[in-house]
Amino acid sequence: MRRLLGIFVVIISAFIGAVIGAILTLRYVDGTPSYNSIENRQNLAFAKMGLDSSRKVSIGPNFEYAAKLITPAVVHISTVYGPGEFSLNPLELYYRQQPHSSGSGVLISDDGYIVTNHHVIEDATSIEVKMSNNQHFYAKVIGRDPTTDLALLKIKAKNLPFINYGNSDTIVPGEWVLAIGNPFDLNSTVTAGIVSAKARNIGILGDRNNLQVESFIQTDAAVNPGNSGGALVNLEGELIGINSAIATATGSYSGYSFAIPVNLVKKVMDDLLEFGQVQRGLLGVQIKDVDATVAEDESLDVFRGIFVTRVNEGSAAEQSGIKQGDVITAIDNREVGSTSELQELVARHRPGHTVNVTYRRNGKEISVKTILKNSEGRESITRQDIQYRIEGATLEDISYAELTKRSLDGGVLVRTLENGKWKKAGMSEDFIITHIDKVAVDNVEDLNRILRYKSGGFLVEGTYGNGEKGVYGVSW
Repeated sequence: MRRLLGIFVVIISAFIGAVIGAILTLRYVDGTPSYNSIENRQNLAFAKMGLDSSRKVSIGPNFEYAAKLITPAVVHISTVYGPGEFSLNPLELYYRQQPHSSGSGVLISDDGYIVTNHHVIEDATSIEVKMSNNQHFYAKVIGRDPTTDLALLKIKAKNLPFINYGNSDTIVPGEWVLAIGNPFDLNSTVTAGIVSAKARNIGILGDRNNLQVESFIQTDAAVNPGNSGGALVNLEGELIGINSAIATATGSYSGYSFAIPVNLVKKVMDDLLEFGQVQRGLLGVQIKDVDATVAEDESLDVFRGIFVTRVNEGSAAEQSGIKQGDVITAIDNREVGSTSELQELVARHRPGHTVNVTYRRNGKEISVKTILKNSEGRESITRQDIQYRIEGATLEDISYAELTKRSLDGGVLVRTLENGKWKKAGMSEDFIITHIDKVAVDNVEDLNRILRYKSGGFLVEGTYGNGEKGVYGVSW
């Protein structure tokens, strides 16, 4: 009997233990994994997610192709800053000049057009370009735009290596990129990183009319002083941005760099090439980002977009029906979540262009066609007239036949000369201006463009009809 009782107690104990064990197992199963390899667990979990089997990831990024392709098209830019007045010898401008700054530039055409940052060439009296093969050229400023920190230069050469435009809209965070430039005057330096973010506004550009556009591509590729104006490219060797700034407390690279997206660069370069100045289309609104606080304060039904705080009188926005309190959510059917995104998309258009603006009002979504205007409230393009009379000098273009006869590639004839800065420098009538600060002058329009960006003083070279050479220092 006692033996049976003992067996019964053992069975009961086993049963109770099993029940308690089952309860504990069910209760604490999430805290005690039943596997010993996290990697196997991850692989199993991914398999259950049903990921696209066609998705392929390269074994490793290949930087060599892009670096080899792009390096010859990234140039070193050196600027000098000369004295504003001449005393005795007009050549003292070049004897006295000291390096002012240096940076990088990117050849974007085979005939010598170069994109760089405005701050690289700002206030420069002379701009020298050095290629990766050590060729040297003097560059002229075709145009510049401080609101985007971009400038277009031109050197006189042909059959040059250049970089094809890519598409900055298609790049994504995590994508590999290369930064190529001349940090610390170290020519043709290549660094690699990934796209960290897009449409960053870091508050480094200023404009008295508040027209600056900051919509930077943020990367962790190493960029240092001297990289400004250099190329940011994808692994196909396509230009996706112009490196412009770093986030640092020391003045040197500290982890993040910022590039102007190429889709904005393309538009600005075309404007400067055609008109010599940027043609900005504007909505004419004052805006701020929508966040949780703004959404609550303004009783909005969205948490992402751009809140319109004011609509300027007579602006494109007012004429299309946009009002204060509206939330802009898309431009040309592309969603926008920040002021920097909105500014970039609108800045890609000229005055007179039509964009589709989508906004929310009182819980309803509305889309309108909006014809953009310039800062003066007009839908027309601003063109700069060619001046044929400057500081007492009457200027003329020279025919191709005459240029050929004189073995000149270009030049401007000073037909008549009255009192003014040209005459004060010692110049006489019938002088042919061929170079200013070592940069070739093609015609009167070209001379206008060159003088537009001159201040202080510059060196003029040329020839007279009898073949006599002339060099003059002009105080401007």
